Amino acid sequence: MNNSYTHIVNLAKEVKPPSDGILTRTLFNGDDVKAVIFGFGQDEELSEHTASMPAILHFLQGEVKLRLGDDTVEAQPGTWIHMPPELKHSVKAKTPVIMLLLLLKK
Repeated sequence: MNNSYTHIVNLAKEVKPPSDGILTRTLFNGDDVKAVIFGFGQDEELSEHTASMPAILHFLQGEVKLRLGDDTVEAQPGTWIHMPPELKHSVKAKTPVIMLLLLLKK
């Protein structure tokens, strides 16, 4: 077996959104990228914060309202967002949500 890659058949099955709260699981942590899967219960929120590195949000399940800087946007399954370092952002789950976060290390 080749151990030089990571293979996940179905990202959405890597975490189940809880009935309340937020679950996270690190799927991969390499030299250039860290992949974390999130499960949000309905109405759960990550309050405003920043990341020190560029980040990508990919929504796999559910609907959310996001604050990205001064903008408010909606996300649904298939939504993909790239954020530069230090962008203030928050995430509010309108339904149970599964989200993949990719932190791009420099």
